[in-house]
Amino acid sequence: MGTEQGERPVYTTSNGYPMDSSQAYQRINNGPLLLQDFHLLDLLAHFDRERIPERVVHAKGAGAYGEFEVTHDISDITSIDMFNSIGKKTPVLTRFSTVGGEKGSSDTARDPRGFSVKFYTDQGNWDWVFNNTPVFFIRDPTLFPVFIHTQKRNPQTNLADPTMFWDYLSSHPESVHQLMTLFSDRGTPYSYRHMHGFSGHTFKFTQPSGSFVYVQIHLLTNQGIRNFTSASEAASASPDHHTADLFSAISSGDFPSWTVYIQTLTPSEAAAFPVNIFDLTKVWPHALAPLRPVGRLTLNRNPQNYFAEIEQAAFSPSHLVPGVEPSADPVLQARLFSYPDTQRHRLGTNYQQIPVNRAVKAWNPFQRDGGMRVDGNYGATMGYENTVGGQGVRYVKGKQPVATDEAWEGGKVRSLVFGEVGEEDYVQARGLWEVLGREEGYQERFVGNVAGHLAGASNEVRNRTYVMFGRVDVALGSRIKEATEGIVNGRK
Repeated sequence: MGTEQGERPVYTTSNGYPMDSSQAYQRINNGPLLLQDFHLLDLLAHFDRERIPERVVHAKGAGAYGEFEVTHDISDITSIDMFNSIGKKTPVLTRFSTVGGEKGSSDTARDPRGFSVKFYTDQGNWDWVFNNTPVFFIRDPTLFPVFIHTQKRNPQTNLADPTMFWDYLSSHPESVHQLMTLFSDRGTPYSYRHMHGFSGHTFKFTQPSGSFVYVQIHLLTNQGIRNFTSASEAASASPDHHTADLFSAISSGDFPSWTVYIQTLTPSEAAAFPVNIFDLTKVWPHALAPLRPVGRLTLNRNPQNYFAEIEQAAFSPSHLVPGVEPSADPVLQARLFSYPDTQRHRLGTNYQQIPVNRAVKAWNPFQRDGGMRVDGNYGATMGYENTVGGQGVRYVKGKQPVATDEAWEGGKVRSLVFGEVGEEDYVQARGLWEVLGREEGYQERFVGNVAGHLAGASNEVRNRTYVMFGRVDVALGSRIKEATEGIVNGRK
């Protein structure tokens, strides 16, 4: 269907249904998403299949094995078996990565880092699919594919495009909190060993009684934070600097470790909390939700084959164990679908049979056949719940708690959950700018980092970006404008 010259085409679903918004999605009031929302699911499912064979995001990475040891009792808030006694150890696989770059890109690029951990527990694999920043650029799930497209290459030039990058971000200023981190020294960590990890999302730790607390998880490096302080310093390092550093440290017996902490809120505390706990662009102030120690993660063994053990590793926030549940964070809810979907595309239907992904104990004869079935396919066991020959399955009661304090009701709604960006979206970014000012040179490097990248964007996008940073701090917006336009005029 054509359009008049200069007229924008009508946005539709993949099967041609005209839409009034590309960003709206269906959910129950302010509760979980609706599976019937074809637009959202189709958007995510198509996005998960866009690039073959590397990961759509987090393509460049490195990993290692280790163990998690419980150091503090938290049985008062959860029944998670992995935490049931001080001193208990659980084997783990950890994979670190950059987010936006291709598989052959540089480790040291200015980019958030993925920090994923697979715990091989006695009650299933539990995956922590985290980042090295406590917030992210988005808080609405339909924006994820769109945002990632702006971080990829221009479809015409096949080059990184500053205009695409800043056009999206300045149009979605809820991302400014993450930008304050990304363009500071924290955006270029010296190594995977010298950075923290954060859940970002809110989860729930539950008890069989149905009680629960909301939780944010932190992994704080015991090696100390260390960053590159300039783009040239980072660029001068080997493109595989992080990969080599991690492998060499473990090979030499210098085992990196992280202390695991949690922040918790009861439902009543969450209701009165000054920050929306389902907003991925916000952190929980430590003064209101103090860090509580849980245990220690240590990496002590390198993989023997990168492809088999790291490239084929498949993480998903929906890989949970009894005692932990997802919250109503809409981006987390969407990831529960998107991650296993992309693993089935990237690795195949039976991706959890691959040794690195295999659970310690798993028995589900209702999942049969499929490409690359290599485990005997449950032999002669019937593929349904039956009473023939004693082949029925056995169930464990009481492992799926009912969170009686959290109930959702209401009609179907279809709108951006967080609405328009308001002053509250700049508060935490402003606080981070003040924190950056406490260390000599930090603010100056931040301004220089932004200006050096922003100078490649169009005039309209640059001006909109100055306004966004000016709402964080008037002087900051002016400093970025002066530095950026100086670079632009110097290029003319």
